[in-house]
Amino acid sequence: MTIRVVVVDDSALVRAVLTDIINRSPGLQVVGAAADPYEAREMIRELDPDVITLDVEMPRMDGLAFLERIMRLRPLPVVMVSTLTERGAATTLRALELGAVDFVAKPTLDVRTGLDQLAREIADKLRAAAQAKVKRKVVVPPAAPEPVQKSAPMTLPSQQLVAIGASTGGTEAIREILTHLPAGVPGIVITQHMPPGFTASFAARLDALCRVRVKEAIDGEVIRYGHAYVAPGGSHLTVERSSNGFVTRVAAGEPVNRHMPSVEVLFGSVARCAGARATGIMLSGMGSDGATAMREMRDRGAYNLVQDEASCVVFGMPREAIAAGAADEVVALPDIARRLVARLAALRRPLPQAA
Repeated sequence: MTIRVVVVDDSALVRAVLTDIINRSPGLQVVGAAADPYEAREMIRELDPDVITLDVEMPRMDGLAFLERIMRLRPLPVVMVSTLTERGAATTLRALELGAVDFVAKPTLDVRTGLDQLAREIADKLRAAAQAKVKRKVVVPPAAPEPVQKSAPMTLPSQQLVAIGASTGGTEAIREILTHLPAGVPGIVITQHMPPGFTASFAARLDALCRVRVKEAIDGEVIRYGHAYVAPGGSHLTVERSSNGFVTRVAAGEPVNRHMPSVEVLFGSVARCAGARATGIMLSGMGSDGATAMREMRDRGAYNLVQDEASCVVFGMPREAIAAGAADEVVALPDIARRLVARLAALRRPLPQAA
């Protein structure tokens, strides 16, 4: 079955390049290309596409305003086309919050060549989006939330690890979990498939919402209670044992399962150095990245929670983890934080209190 796509972008060049990439990708077809949201609205009504690509910055109505209307009135899978800038990253994260399934980061220079280099990624994301579960959104205005009251930073090295892996649909799933965790949880390491330039904004957004302190990981940090470390886009995040706990390792390398950062790389390192002191969590995402290493974690004594199909945007990575025998529990997203806290309590190692 052919996946029918409508491309929405005010740039004629971008519309042409995306149309060419999509039409030469097996199983995908562009059925319409619109220069602005008003034109796109009519195409969506007439053509009933399976997926749309949506530019963020357009005349007459910006992409976020149009996305909000789509998800409120006629939900369908949307893949955002964003720019590789700090502003573009913040806008993209808001788009994912509003219900976009995924995004493609277009370069600011030589757009044609840059998008051509992303052709396989674009096609994969559109195929995944076509299978995604989208729901009507009750939109929360983007007013700045009240700052979370954080305790003084915890300094004790963590003696346990929580490792989280996610891809498509994972940004909001990670937010759902972290915002429901107490400040004193063991150190959390996170790999979310995301390109360079976006993970710092993602970590900062989470940090503003959570009692846990969230930051983009750097090489050689001691992993501490009450802290979460997000793998930087374009680098792998691993962990190593140290004399008093665990430290982060961040380094570029070859993509694993076509991803950098890769969940397989992170989970494999956690399996080797943390064993039964680790808890793994696999969230929404396409593909199978991390399934084999998550089974290794379980074989070495870790306890693993896997998001259930009903609450996933895309069930690929959780399904593969379950098929690999990596899951101790399959849990709906709203229950994962509670089950994680219960698991940590069951380890009978009291969590330290913030100073």
